[in-house]
Amino acid sequence: MTAALPPAQGRLRSLAPLVVLTAAAGYFLLPLWWLFVASTKSRGDLAVTPGLWFSDLALFGNLKDLFTHEDGVYVRWLVNTALYAGLGAALATLFSAMAGYVFAKHRFRGREAAFGVVLAGVLVPPAALALPLFLLFSSAELTNTYWAVLVPSAVSPLGVYLARVQVEAAVPDELIEAARMDGAGEYRIFFAIVLRLVRPALVTIFLFQSVAIWNNFFLPLIMLTDSDLYPVTLGLFSWNTQVLGDPDLTRLVVAGSLVSVVPLALAFVSLERYWRGGPLAGGVKG
Repeated sequence: MTAALPPAQGRLRSLAPLVVLTAAAGYFLLPLWWLFVASTKSRGDLAVTPGLWFSDLALFGNLKDLFTHEDGVYVRWLVNTALYAGLGAALATLFSAMAGYVFAKHRFRGREAAFGVVLAGVLVPPAALALPLFLLFSSAELTNTYWAVLVPSAVSPLGVYLARVQVEAAVPDELIEAARMDGAGEYRIFFAIVLRLVRPALVTIFLFQSVAIWNNFFLPLIMLTDSDLYPVTLGLFSWNTQVLGDPDLTRLVVAGSLVSVVPLALAFVSLERYWRGGPLAGGVKG
């Protein structure tokens, strides 16, 4: 039998992970704290007051100026970003689930080779695809349109991989065969059975893809020239390039960065409950 640890040593071993996790949380939360504090300051206070503590409260004035500057173009950027991230992530999740189901439960020639190509797509940096995508959309005369950002966002090789793994783990072959014997077609099996059983994976894919699209900068940069089509990332960048000519834009960029974080935080909080359902959430009891 293993000898029991002395009380002091046992407490130390239990305390060490807590210290490490607290330090890691502080490391990741510190930039958010700075962003929140900076958003409450006027332009003058941003330059002369401590970066991690408050000064005179100017948050509401900053937000008012943010949403009214240039006839409220920031609101337009938020709507564009929500469209790109919401619709793009929804399509990517659906396509990933379909592809994952086919790769997991259907046998066809070249299946593993095709899946290997999908996995190779995970390793390709998005920046490396930006120029070929621009040339492709330019030849189709679709640059400077919503489609130029939406269509590439609807593809997620990582989502296909996650969907296949989850379908293999959570969808029994016997359940599919029983559904087929009852006369269910492939579309009904997929939408009525498979999607319910892999819901936690779908939420994960949706969140991963929506965050990636929400934070996407390089693709909109090369695809879009009309500021009315900009997402938040590109819009704030365009303001930041004008700071030398208009220093007051600094506080708007900071406040806009804070506001752009809020929808992502709300999405994670609202969808977190689906992760706790387990991989067989919604399954059929035996």
